[in-house]
Amino acid sequence: MTDLVRWSTFSAMKTLTVLTIVVVILALAANRPVKSQSGTRGIWSEKRRLPEPRGEVAAVAAGGKIYLLGGSALGEDAQTLNEEYDPATDQWRVRAPMPRGLSHVGAAGLNGKIYVVGGFIRNVHMGAQDVALEYDPAKDTWRTLAPMKSPRGSVGLAALNGKLYAAGGRGLDTVTVATHEEYDPATGKWRDLAPLPRARDHLAVIAVDGRIHAIGGRFNATVDNTGMHDVYDPATNSWKSAAPLPTPRSSTAVTLYKGLILVAGGECNNGKTFVENEGYDPKTDRWQTLTTMMPTGRHGFRAATIGNYAYFPGGAGGCGGGAISDTMLVFSLP
Repeated sequence: MTDLVRWSTFSAMKTLTVLTIVVVILALAANRPVKSQSGTRGIWSEKRRLPEPRGEVAAVAAGGKIYLLGGSALGEDAQTLNEEYDPATDQWRVRAPMPRGLSHVGAAGLNGKIYVVGGFIRNVHMGAQDVALEYDPAKDTWRTLAPMKSPRGSVGLAALNGKLYAAGGRGLDTVTVATHEEYDPATGKWRDLAPLPRARDHLAVIAVDGRIHAIGGRFNATVDNTGMHDVYDPATNSWKSAAPLPTPRSSTAVTLYKGLILVAGGECNNGKTFVENEGYDPKTDRWQTLTTMMPTGRHGFRAATIGNYAYFPGGAGGCGGGAISDTMLVFSLP
């Protein structure tokens, strides 16, 4: 074989080898995990566990602490429990109990006080209440306020401009309602407002930038979960539609975190609780899927934000009222 032939053969083999390596590298790159462009990656962790498992519970932030209110616990469908969590010390302590046992309440903080409205006293959404309560964390005392005009549980409550807004829920006959009422602490009176565009319960209600957002929920059972997203303007006493929740679900936890409305968990997805954690930007009317899902599915819980963390205490890992949890999940973004 001549030197020219040997050189040509060597060059061809070298070229083929290089091409093979390039193809392999490209193939590996094509299958390499790539950070999702559809959302933001966050971190889930856990803090000190609750004193006892709690489901269908409310959580409100006030004075740098988180207050966990009512719910099902200790073998009872409707508890009076009021427990305070201090993020600075990662400790819980028992505070003055609610005047009556309730689950599925609406709760919100306003001017340093905590307000609790509605709820059920028996399982399976039975015994809807019209009760309204005010808790003063500084004095550790409760007082009973004028009742809502309409008894209902699984009601959403938000505070805005010195007033409280209670939307949706289920009434005494367990029928879902579109009722929307406003409470003015200055006058101690309730008044009816424009009802929800469509009756639903187990919805997420939150106030942001002078508006009330009513997100998700259900029309009846969990097979009727909806992604409806309605926004209420107190100035015009009217609702308008906004971008729907990407994953329709009910019995979620909602909180405002770093400018996003976070909607996490929910009931129910083919017999399992949801793990989705989706964030809505009110400024752009857009949702994003936060690519780090909840470590476990959950429903019947609430959320509260303090500092750089969103806290998600309690809830149930299974559909219905079973498998209640004592974990305190915490979510953070970089």
